[in-house]
Amino acid sequence: MIQTIDLRGRRLTDAELLTLVPRSASSVASAVDAVDAIIADVRQRGADALLEQAERFDRVRPTSIRVSADDIARAERELDPAVRSALLTAIDRVRRGTAAQVPPEVRTEIAPGATIVQRWRPVDRVGLYVPGGKAVYPSSVVMNVLAAQGAGVASIALASPPQEAFGGSVHPTILAAASLLGIDEVYAMGGAGAIGALAYGVPGVGLEPVQVITGPGNLFVATAKRAVTGVVGIDSEAGPTEILIIADETARADLVVADLLSQAEHDELASAVLVTTSSSLADAVAAALPAAADATPHADRVTTALQGQQSAIVIVDDLAVACRFSDAYAPEHLELHVADPHALLPALSHAGAIFVGAHTPVSLGDYAAGSNHVLPTGGQARFSAGLGAYTFLRAQQVVEYTRGALRAVADDVVALAHAEELPAHGAAITARFSGPDATLD
Repeated sequence: MIQTIDLRGRRLTDAELLTLVPRSASSVASAVDAVDAIIADVRQRGADALLEQAERFDRVRPTSIRVSADDIARAERELDPAVRSALLTAIDRVRRGTAAQVPPEVRTEIAPGATIVQRWRPVDRVGLYVPGGKAVYPSSVVMNVLAAQGAGVASIALASPPQEAFGGSVHPTILAAASLLGIDEVYAMGGAGAIGALAYGVPGVGLEPVQVITGPGNLFVATAKRAVTGVVGIDSEAGPTEILIIADETARADLVVADLLSQAEHDELASAVLVTTSSSLADAVAAALPAAADATPHADRVTTALQGQQSAIVIVDDLAVACRFSDAYAPEHLELHVADPHALLPALSHAGAIFVGAHTPVSLGDYAAGSNHVLPTGGQARFSAGLGAYTFLRAQQVVEYTRGALRAVADDVVALAHAEELPAHGAAITARFSGPDATLD
């Protein structure tokens, strides 16, 4: 069912390690033309374009693109009590985890009378996208909204595809989660059109443009986020989910199997990778996967993901090689099923989130660990972070010098200005020491 790659006795470069387990075959470039046309249509025709796109892609025409406050409140009232309790638990934990992501203001005295204050300011308005394809994701509402609220964002718009089963409105569980978080600006729109609408605004439905767009989605959503980057900021171009598990001979095969399946059930293109020093564990996992996959409600989806080029069991000589493999791969989710997981942490830099020990599965992080589950995929963890309050914050330096502090560094500034053949820069300094107060210090 799943390929096995034996690297024992081989010494590979990071580039060679990266080619061993390629990502699933999906390319943002393949959807660029279609997405550009969809966004252009929304910019030109606004609500009419969004309604026609809903009929085309979601098989339903919303009665209203903006969901009414009454519908949002009703969804919360009718929410299953168990789901409500679970959402409140997740909200509390993620809110506390997010609070730690807001840096304090720092004042640095460069010299007497010379200070720089490093402060962080949130953007004014954000657009949050919650997918609605193969499953319903109230947890994505929690993750996106709390990250923005934790940063202090004042205005939040949420978009999610209209649902045929609910008369063209947003799924009621999504609406209920929004209500629990105090969000009352929700739009029944999905895909690339929703991303374009958030970026450029739709006056006909009262949707003002946002400054940052976050949230996962399919290939068209990822492509649309790339298309509007520069007009707005984005978190990342989210691709199919991925899990990489580093395990040694102490790992339980049944837990490894369960965790691989937990991500494979997301999508046929999901990546499930085990990197292990134990050939016996590799054999046990490979033997157990077929029956375990068949027993899941999404057996076809899981089987396709595990059989794809993006999934594998990789056998290595030691945990040092396992860490090198993981860092080259840069997984969205990294689990450590080893005797001493903390000993590996210094060697692991590139992962969206790291789940330490047998009792910290990715599923916990998806819902109620207190961490954020919107994470970089496709190797973007090499240079990107997961979603957090910092996604919506901008670092800003506030600089203040007294006359004496400026005088102390004036000659240096003038010298550098002339070295760069920018004499007006130097003149802006010397002007402050000429005229009526030239003799003042």
